[in-house]
Amino acid sequence: MTSSLLMAVLASGFIYGITPGPGVLAVFGIGAARGRRAGAGFLCGHLLGDVVWCSTALIAIVGAREIGSTAFDVLGVLSGLYLFWLGWRAVRARRSNGDQPQGAARQPFWHGILFGLTNPKAYPVAVATFTALLSSRAELLNWSMLPMLIALSFLGGLLAYAILIGIVGARQVRTLYQRHELAITRLCGVMFIGFAVNALVHALPGLMPNKA
Repeated sequence: MTSSLLMAVLASGFIYGITPGPGVLAVFGIGAARGRRAGAGFLCGHLLGDVVWCSTALIAIVGAREIGSTAFDVLGVLSGLYLFWLGWRAVRARRSNGDQPQGAARQPFWHGILFGLTNPKAYPVAVATFTALLSSRAELLNWSMLPMLIALSFLGGLLAYAILIGIVGARQVRTLYQRHELAITRLCGVMFIGFAVNALVHALPGLMPNKA
């Protein structure tokens, strides 16, 4: 496993974990209502869902690569289009109506597990994010690497959650986030569009008919 592939998987897990979404919004709400400890409990439970979905995404990616480059390229195009759609929606997002996710969960850890395992966007976002960052190194992927890939993605997610735990519950951070939530959402949208372009650039040439 090359250092560039290692860093790409680590970065994928980190970006997947820290990018603002339902889980991040929920942990900020829980932290504001019950403090950092409750927020940390929620994230520890949510991490189980991340491991499941990221592992499933990596299995799909490696499987597509092993089946053939065409299958991987098709997956790359679909992932790129999905990421572009998410990014475009985020860029065009408008200020929310003030509704906040339920933060006063009585059992944050179990709430986090349920939240992480039932998030309908978790799997497609994981596939899209990992495909976008691994597409340029697709030829290196094989089944023997799968345990290491899962471990690295877990470590990346753990680093992201460590940062979130460090800042959750802080009034200044929550105020800053709420004040600039729209700008942060749009910035993440631009990032997703960048990942989408990267995925499409690497996937589309493989689907083009070869010219003599």
